[in-house]
Amino acid sequence: MVRRAEELAQLAPENPEFMGLLDPQNYGAEPKTFIESTAKITPEYRAQAAANSIDPASKKDITAAGFLEDSRGFSSVMNSKGMFAYNQSTSVDFTVTMRTNDGTGSGWVARNFNDVSKLNTAQASAIAIDKALQSRNAKAIEPGKYTVILEPNAASDLIGLMFQGFNARTADEGRSYMSKKGGGTKLGEKIVDERVHIYTDPWNEEVPVGNWSGGGGGRFGGGGGGGQPRKKMDLIKDGIVSNLIYDRYWASQKNVESVPNPGNRIMAGGTASIEDMIKDTKKGVLVTRFWYIRAVDPQTLLYTGLTRDGTFYIENGKIKHPVKNFRFNESPLIMLNNLETLGKPMRVDSGGFGGGASLIPAMKIRDFTFSSLSDAV
Repeated sequence: MVRRAEELAQLAPENPEFMGLLDPQNYGAEPKTFIESTAKITPEYRAQAAANSIDPASKKDITAAGFLEDSRGFSSVMNSKGMFAYNQSTSVDFTVTMRTNDGTGSGWVARNFNDVSKLNTAQASAIAIDKALQSRNAKAIEPGKYTVILEPNAASDLIGLMFQGFNARTADEGRSYMSKKGGGTKLGEKIVDERVHIYTDPWNEEVPVGNWSGGGGGRFGGGGGGGQPRKKMDLIKDGIVSNLIYDRYWASQKNVESVPNPGNRIMAGGTASIEDMIKDTKKGVLVTRFWYIRAVDPQTLLYTGLTRDGTFYIENGKIKHPVKNFRFNESPLIMLNNLETLGKPMRVDSGGFGGGASLIPAMKIRDFTFSSLSDAV
């Protein structure tokens, strides 16, 4: 196999952007990504965790469908110059959809942790069951611009879409919303509300992640990033773009320090609970999550998608009734400029984006655009 790889290497053309191998690196303290109890999850634990979701659903005439997935493993990279990086990690993911057996109500919940002791499938399932029951026989209301309260998973769905724009090369080449008209990037410019603070930190106790970049490609760009040390770093601070992601090649072209792709994303929040936000809303819509999100215009970061699994109309500080799902047309940039309230951050799954997990607050947004109705439950 090695000889075959050598033969193919001789046939391949030279890569004009090849940056050579990294020397040994300093990675600092090891993040707490590996939890022994998670690594030792048993089949009996999995069965009981599922039963804690299925049993209460059955008693309420609800069908539960979901996943419990746990993993343990390691990632490592080394080269012939002596560079060596290694990281062990564990994770447990739980997600369940609850559907009322009359087909009119649906609820959903997801949990993601490194540490299984933080997972309570019965408690999480109770939330989804309650949403399924409350969302039965939803009423249609007119599409338009509404004040919305986005639960952390819904907020994360849209915040995550911003991250590919932090690639410095695509910004310099005029291919992203971080590109400035006439050339250059928006580094140092205010693009969202001054309360927005988005950063990455491998050592964050809630969302720890490996403290080195694991690859040379992906959505943040290539250039041989594998093995580069990560650090705590602001991406947006006080609404201002603080850093962009520079792979080694593009950094050499721009004569700046390379910045590897982050492994997690964290958005600072406030102290308000979702209940507080509801009480403070005269008219609005509560959104559990989004799905089937697709790009409309990369330059303005305009996206479209659908609400799902529990959408509710708020009037005079109370949830009045469930509403039929909407299609939305919205940009995370516009959304974060229409920010009213930030809630408490919560760990949510990144959905494979950048690895690791995210810590994202619930948020209240004004003038969120719902363009049409959807009959899907």
